[in-house]
Amino acid sequence: MFVVLTATLGGMAGLTEPTGAEQSVRDSARATAILEEAGIEEPPAESVMVASRTEGGWRAAAADVVRAVKDTGRVKDVREPLPSEDGRAALVGFRMRGAGDSTDEKPITEVLDAVEKVREGHRGEGVEIHQYGEASAGKWLNEILGDDFAKAEWTAVPLALGILLVAFGALVAALLPVALAITAFLAANGILALVSGQLHIDEQTNSVMLLMGLAVGVDYCLFYLRRERDERAAGADAQTALRIAAATSGRAVLVSGLTVMVAMAGMFLSGLLLFQGFAVATILVVFIAMLGSVTILPAALSWLGDRVEKGRPRLFGRRGGGRGRKQAAGGAGSPGVAGQAGSTGRRAPGGRISGGLLRPVLAAPGLFAVLAAVAMLALAAPALGMKTEQLSLEQQMSEDAELRVSAEKISETFPGGPSPARVVLKADDVRSAKTRTALADFRSALREEGARFGKGVETRVYADSGVAVIDVPLAGNGTDEASLAALDTLRGRLVPDVLEPAAADGQAYVTGELASSTDFNDQLRDGIVPVFAFITAVTFLLMLVCFRSLPIALASIALNLLSVGAAYGVMTAVFQHGWGDSLFGTQAVGAIESWMPLFVLVVLFGLSMDYHVFVVSRIREAKDRGAATREAIREGVRATAPAVTGAAVIMIAVFAVFATLSMQDMKQMGVGLAVAVLLDATLVRMVLLPAVMMLLGERNWYLPSWLRWLPRVEHGEADFARAEHAEGATGPVAAAPAAVDGTPGGARDRQHVG
Repeated sequence: MFVVLTATLGGMAGLTEPTGAEQSVRDSARATAILEEAGIEEPPAESVMVASRTEGGWRAAAADVVRAVKDTGRVKDVREPLPSEDGRAALVGFRMRGAGDSTDEKPITEVLDAVEKVREGHRGEGVEIHQYGEASAGKWLNEILGDDFAKAEWTAVPLALGILLVAFGALVAALLPVALAITAFLAANGILALVSGQLHIDEQTNSVMLLMGLAVGVDYCLFYLRRERDERAAGADAQTALRIAAATSGRAVLVSGLTVMVAMAGMFLSGLLLFQGFAVATILVVFIAMLGSVTILPAALSWLGDRVEKGRPRLFGRRGGGRGRKQAAGGAGSPGVAGQAGSTGRRAPGGRISGGLLRPVLAAPGLFAVLAAVAMLALAAPALGMKTEQLSLEQQMSEDAELRVSAEKISETFPGGPSPARVVLKADDVRSAKTRTALADFRSALREEGARFGKGVETRVYADSGVAVIDVPLAGNGTDEASLAALDTLRGRLVPDVLEPAAADGQAYVTGELASSTDFNDQLRDGIVPVFAFITAVTFLLMLVCFRSLPIALASIALNLLSVGAAYGVMTAVFQHGWGDSLFGTQAVGAIESWMPLFVLVVLFGLSMDYHVFVVSRIREAKDRGAATREAIREGVRATAPAVTGAAVIMIAVFAVFATLSMQDMKQMGVGLAVAVLLDATLVRMVLLPAVMMLLGERNWYLPSWLRWLPRVEHGEADFARAEHAEGATGPVAAAPAAVDGTPGGARDRQHVG
């Protein structure tokens, strides 16, 4: 009812997206705010380049382009063809009629069709015609976003279900984690739409929320369900198994969920609306998934009972579960169970493969700790040269996309043409002699700079609003050193010296794609420090309280930073330097999307804590029952290895789906997160963590005397679960409870519970 209600209300409310000023920061935001406050909706600009093999050979085709676009009735302000310096190309500029944020794609479709007819009419004459602009790029973006989100939704969910079916061997058991993840996403999506009325949410947030919903929803359910099945296999009845799962995995879910939500809350400190939206979305979906894992999931398991084993494909046979396990073992508490589980009523830790891998690690922990750390640091090394920028739409496209090819060819011939810098001037009287003189002087100053700025400077004056807008083509390709130098000249000298004296209160600002990207990067550089400090400090405190161990808390931070560093290094190597980019089905664009490092940091801290909390909780549980450190590490890692591996495989598969999408930022996110989860679940959790804990020995559980006041968090079964298990058992299980090392453990267990 909760999911249906929230999804319905959210659907009725709809998602409220941010304005251009809200999406920008610093001078770019101020410039956009001036336009929005004045009610100026800049019509989308389009450019059509006609190139020929000979000088002037473009004239006939260019004239046909001008005539064709005018005949559509969808354009205005069509400029005469602007020749290139070598005379072999010309640029036709115009603006679409209507607002810049219009979702009606019919006008631009008609213009694109008209230009295509001209292209066909001049085919074979040695003439090339390329079109690019805000409207055509926006049309591509809308189509890609819709297709990509549908692909992610319809690929990731069945993929996760298939992996879970292999992991559990039963359809009903496999459906539970997917159902929890989907319902958490639907409910969070509905609430997010309601929240967006107050905090405007970017459309990209939906993809991020789906990704996080699948990640944590499947993780939490998988760990809970795996523990319940392990207890059933050990001879517990259905209700006792559920109670033990609630007291162990359920508690770990709460700790992990709280840690993830706190990590996500760090994005509020970034000062960027995009990340604030990410924070709200991820916190919502994690909270709902966590809530469902400790309420709806145990209720469903209690209601299903042994029916959770239904839907077992024949190829899996009967691997034992529920009723089958109990019958095979001879019932709870039978000699067979006691012989299998030992005097505690527990079976030996599973995970044969993990046991084989763990044996040499525990035998030579120092060697393996050094080797694993060196491997992680080597993967992280390329991140030292990471370059970030707000990728333009053409960079988001694949290399062979027609629109990207057109944008690159136009930029080569007419630098700054497709994406000029936009200077916005607010004056008390834009028609005054002072303002007119300043605008004329500004154009003269641009000409004096020579090659630093391109041709086709366009000025538009809105007298009623007191605003003037000047489009200034920048040298270079729009992102290189030449373009950045031109932008610095505009912001550092020309605009302050020439335009600001004529502006009202100095309101003269530069925006545009490059300016917005620069401002965004600068804000991220300033914002990532408080976000990083907040996440590391709060995660450290949560781990300190959860495990009452200073070394464990410090190790949590160090291991997570290694995973994040490795993810940064791989992304930089693949998408900036192009090392092995073909292996990932992508191509390098020379930079990392500017919001990606901060987002990956926060998400990986959250997801890594999932695995860390579950593994260390199981180790601490064994330690609390009296096991020696080596045995506790072996039991904890082997017992959680199947669940951690299953969860990691699902996450890697889901992130890999995002790596196959069309948008470059989604590819970067998918590859970075998939590689990081792979490393975290294998090299970090299977090698580094046990090696480090083995080296620390009993110092793992060191807590300074001045911190002894911290609350004790129980990691084993609750008193009532243990008591009910003992009452329902017979023979050796009930008669002689003992710790895993074979010594009497009842008193010790009660002491730790207290």
